[in-house]
Amino acid sequence: MDQESVGPSEEAPPWKRRVDRILPLVIGCALAAALGALLYFAGTAAQERDEALAEQRRSYEIMTLARRLDASIARSEATLARYVVGMDKDVGRVYQDQWKNASAELEALRLATRDDAGQARLLAKLSEAFRTRGAMLSDIALRTNYDQKIAALGKYYQASKDPGLARISTLLDQIVDTETSRLEEHSQSAARAGASLQTVGTTYRLAGLALVVALLVAAWVARSAIRERRREQRLIDEEYHRAQKLESAVAARTAELELAYEKLRRETDDRARMEESLRQLQKMEAVGRLTGGIAHDFNNMLTIVVGGLELARRRVKSSEALRHIDSALDGAGRASALTRRLLAFARSEPNLPEPHDPDSLVIGMADLLDRAMGDQLTIKFELDCGSWQLHADRHQFENALLNLAANARDAMEGRGTLVIRTRQSRLVAREIGDCPAGEYILLSVIDTGRGMNAETLSHAFEPFYTTKPVGKGTGLGLSQVFGFIGQCGGEVRLLSEPEKGTEVHLYFPRHTIASDLGRSPGSVMEPASRAAANEDDPPPLRILVVEDDPRVLAQTRSALMELGHEVIGCGHPHNAISALDADGKIDLILSDVLMPDMTGPEMIAALPAPFRSIPVIFATGYAGEVESSMFEGHELLRKPYTLTSLRKALAQASRRMAGRRPAASASGERPRRSNAPPAKRSDRKA
Repeated sequence: MDQESVGPSEEAPPWKRRVDRILPLVIGCALAAALGALLYFAGTAAQERDEALAEQRRSYEIMTLARRLDASIARSEATLARYVVGMDKDVGRVYQDQWKNASAELEALRLATRDDAGQARLLAKLSEAFRTRGAMLSDIALRTNYDQKIAALGKYYQASKDPGLARISTLLDQIVDTETSRLEEHSQSAARAGASLQTVGTTYRLAGLALVVALLVAAWVARSAIRERRREQRLIDEEYHRAQKLESAVAARTAELELAYEKLRRETDDRARMEESLRQLQKMEAVGRLTGGIAHDFNNMLTIVVGGLELARRRVKSSEALRHIDSALDGAGRASALTRRLLAFARSEPNLPEPHDPDSLVIGMADLLDRAMGDQLTIKFELDCGSWQLHADRHQFENALLNLAANARDAMEGRGTLVIRTRQSRLVAREIGDCPAGEYILLSVIDTGRGMNAETLSHAFEPFYTTKPVGKGTGLGLSQVFGFIGQCGGEVRLLSEPEKGTEVHLYFPRHTIASDLGRSPGSVMEPASRAAANEDDPPPLRILVVEDDPRVLAQTRSALMELGHEVIGCGHPHNAISALDADGKIDLILSDVLMPDMTGPEMIAALPAPFRSIPVIFATGYAGEVESSMFEGHELLRKPYTLTSLRKALAQASRRMAGRRPAASASGERPRRSNAPPAKRSDRKA
């Protein structure tokens, strides 16, 4: 029986053997095709779902960035409001940081939407509105930085009403609304892809069942060896795919860690730079305060020295002694010029614009510029302003020129040619910035240094912006120049290209009112024979001198008595009102600016109504935190002062007093003495 069962199998016809060989291949191909189709549809459905989920994440990211940008803009504007009201420099720097963060978030939003044409158009409009708003807020911050609080508040009020802020909010809402609509579409796509994937899974299970049945049917034609080889090959393939997935996961995680490390390193470097910049600013502020304090004490001592030398000069007849006294006065003049440089550095003098000859101002700084620039740098002066004058604060003008020269020196690394040029210029309306048509004095500072690129030029006048290494600069030089030229009603233009040098052009409106050359009354170097040559001496006056330094008070009393006036001394501002009440016949008040408990302007502002019409001369060697607006309507005498400059200030105050006398009489106030005979020296109060 076994022999019969085996025999037919061994003697199977050829077609049967061919079927036995081909059937496994056919079944295998069919199985492979079915499996491939299922895998393809499963992969397609999974890919669609992943794409929909990715789009959802992208929409969430864009919406988050938009809301974050809106919040950052609101925070920065709130911080700016606190800065404008409080004028706290630290709050100003916080505002700058917050606005930079808002710029970074705007850039992140732009990158997130760069592949979307519709959103990119909205981002372009948003960027333009953001830049416009930033320029407006930067102008407010700049005005606040230069103590223009009223102007800054006005600008901030205008900015709060500006439609640009509403436009920014509207554009952000449009971006969020667009992404919200897309999020709903992506959610529906993800749901459809999930349903398709579920259908494919069900089909896959059914097909798997069919494949099992087919495998069972094909088992009788498949040989054990083929099945084993297939199983081994499948295991090998699965292991290979698992290894590839593991390698990809490790590579992706490694890349994420590298990015995180790089970001952390950049943040650490940025924080270190910011801390170093803050330390530098604090150091500069401390140096400025120390310099101003030293200059104040030094000016008080120089006042005593100069006054004593001039009084001695009036009594000494020996030509040899006069020569030594003149030499000492010249040395005091040089010391006075040094203190003015210190005060200009400390920014502690009030803004007192006066008419000046620009060519003379530049020539007067020649020695200082030569010392500051070094021996390996050549300075060329091309001065051609003729008789034209400008109206500006002399010391701020000199400080601005020194800042520009120092920047040029650093750009040339101490080697090259610096050209300082003055010219007469006539401009049409808006030819240079917002300058109206008219005549201007052009001051140019030209160097042959490394120049600046377009990015640096766009930020050159921003406060605290600098390209110098840490510790080499504060980023306030050009912003001070910008603020100064704005106060003068002029314009600044900056021309530069990399490796082609830099040109800074300052346009000052021509001063056309005929007046003196602008030398302040307190200049020690003013020759006695030239000052007040055409001015009449004031009539004898009864003067109240308020000065907390007893030595300066004694010297001032001696100088005024030498000029023929009666003097009442007051050593503290709190005693001024009682001195006025006790005397009742004070013609003029000569007061120091900085004194214990209150300043001179504060003392004058606190005077009762009957004494407010008395002319006032403020004597100052250091204005400190006193606003220059508090000096308006009064004469200002800079320490150290000479008898000539003191006489000139008294004459101007006397003319001011004569102009006010009729109005005072009409209002019922007490009459003012003006023509009383000079008191005898022995009757004057010591």
